[in-house]
Amino acid sequence: MNYKIPVSVLVLVHTADLQVLLLERADRPGFWQSVTGSQDPGETLAQTAQRELAEETGLIVPPGALIDWLRQHRYEIYPHWRGRYPPGVTHNTEHVFGLTLPAARDIVLAPREHVAWQWLPWREAADLVFSWSNAEAIRELPQRVAGHGT
Repeated sequence: MNYKIPVSVLVLVHTADLQVLLLERADRPGFWQSVTGSQDPGETLAQTAQRELAEETGLIVPPGALIDWLRQHRYEIYPHWRGRYPPGVTHNTEHVFGLTLPAARDIVLAPREHVAWQWLPWREAADLVFSWSNAEAIRELPQRVAGHGT
């Protein structure tokens, strides 16, 4: 079995006016999230973020478009997903990236991964996501985007 590496990215896709793109998981209806995914062997974190963004949304961006927030979260992997990782692995380290788009746009979902997408104002998006680390990153967004307060 090819196990996942317990290192992942969270890519917060948003517009300049703080609309946030959320995706609904195919394997967990009602679980909304930003773009996420595990690092593949030999990839840099930026390459992982770029690949996951393209796979999950169809958005192809140049390497410099993704901003590494230099922020990471370590969290316990949900028990129902631990079988994807090597035996004994219980925690993952997630690295946060941001992508600012000029406006909300249609995306192309990876149907095996997600069943729906939506753009929401940042506060609503933070309240909807199932992951605490995703919610925390969204709540940090106003400080990261020049000219917007909380």
